Amino acid sequence: MPQVTTVSRQRHAGKRWQRYTSYAFASHSAVVPLVAAEIQRAVLALPVAFMRQGEAFVPVAVMGLEPGRNLLIDDRGRWRAGYIPAAVRGYPFSLVRGEQNQLVLCIDEGSGLITEGPDGEAFFDESGELAAGLREATDFLRQVERNRTATARSCAKLEDLGLIQPWPISFEVGQGKRRQIEGLFKIEESRLDRLDAEALVELRDAGGLALAYYQILSRHNLELLGRLAEAHAQPGRASSTPSTDLFSQSEDDLLEFDWDAMTKQ
Repeated sequence: MPQVTTVSRQRHAGKRWQRYTSYAFASHSAVVPLVAAEIQRAVLALPVAFMRQGEAFVPVAVMGLEPGRNLLIDDRGRWRAGYIPAAVRGYPFSLVRGEQNQLVLCIDEGSGLITEGPDGEAFFDESGELAAGLREATDFLRQVERNRTATARSCAKLEDLGLIQPWPISFEVGQGKRRQIEGLFKIEESRLDRLDAEALVELRDAGGLALAYYQILSRHNLELLGRLAEAHAQPGRASSTPSTDLFSQSEDDLLEFDWDAMTKQ
């Protein structure tokens, strides 16, 4: 279970942390949030949808067809799609809003990546400041958080224009039975096509026009999840699906951050 705790000198100065070598920590995440800066990469490999988060919509990467199951991670903990969302890459760290709405660096102490011994990297250097590896992680998380504001603005405009609509997805679960996924939303193409020039300009200026077309483009990736679900349902086939040995993270990714472990599995 996640045990998210604030990183502090009092708690972590004498400890070390390790970079993950497996994506098993995300094996129960069927969806994760995306930010606008990464979506043009994500849509080439993953289905993208919208979900309600409080009163607003957020874009999400769809990685499974049922709650609690990520089809993109194989039984060896390897990622088997062409893009890894930023929400996954930052693990085990996160930025959480604390008192007075400030962002606080946190770590999942249930990750198994914190050590008392000599292995791993220090949280703080000899002067008491964040050590180099932790600064790298923090800079990445701040970059993502800054882009979250622009993403929210784009989604708000899409909603204002009535373009975000329910996306009922059904798929076969064997012997002619079908299951339906609820809670996902998509861009309604017919409404997008009917927007007048003024509305299109407003949508473009809010960053929502590109986001709308990216979501539409991403839908063909549902076929990948269908194939993976079918492989999982047939013993002996799940291990034959592609892994990250066949795919690599682009070096010019718009949100650049990559633990060394990603290429040393």
